[in-house]
Amino acid sequence: MGLLELNELSKEYRRGGTAFNAVNRANLSVDPGDFISIVGRSGSGKTTLLNMCAGLLIPTAGRVFFEGEDIHRLDDREASFLRNEKIGYVPQGQSLLSNFSVFDNVSIPWFLFRRDGDVEGRAFALLEKVGISHLAGSYPRELSGGEMRRVAIARALINEPRLLIADEPTGDLDIRTTAEIMGLFSRIAKGGTAVLIVTHELDTLNYGNKTYSMEAGTLLPHVA
Repeated sequence: MGLLELNELSKEYRRGGTAFNAVNRANLSVDPGDFISIVGRSGSGKTTLLNMCAGLLIPTAGRVFFEGEDIHRLDDREASFLRNEKIGYVPQGQSLLSNFSVFDNVSIPWFLFRRDGDVEGRAFALLEKVGISHLAGSYPRELSGGEMRRVAIARALINEPRLLIADEPTGDLDIRTTAEIMGLFSRIAKGGTAVLIVTHELDTLNYGNKTYSMEAGTLLPHVA
């Protein structure tokens, strides 16, 4: 079994009294070091799929296994610890806390559960890795979109997760910054951390080693 396994995963909603599947019997296997891209239009079910992968949303049917454990059978504290310790999440859009510095934004997940170690050294090393160590004392209002995205990535990596999930990580970035962020994800995957992203930008697909398409809730291998 892989690091992350989706088994016949579905999520049903109702609209105007009619049921529909935002995700319909999705199957996916993610191994350490994978860089997987899921491409699809807005509303195709990509974000719903990611939220179930991260344990943020309970599926209507099917199962999500992380390291062989069904994550939706964990209690609230166990699920929260799993997300904090082993799954880094970069949400869509701006997600930084405006009253916290860059350094403090990156450090926050470290303090959500009791742990030992050098959080200061870890945070600065990550800011160096994503290329913005000079902005450690700055605040989100002082940053560009690309800089904020780098902070969010560093924050998602602070606890050395085994899986990094990112929702439309380049959706609001220019071509050059998009290439820099995708290159960063590629290096992260080569370092052993699995990367799973969703996007609607076909230009980003060359960076990963596996690509899938999502349409009307159905996940299939992408055909170029």
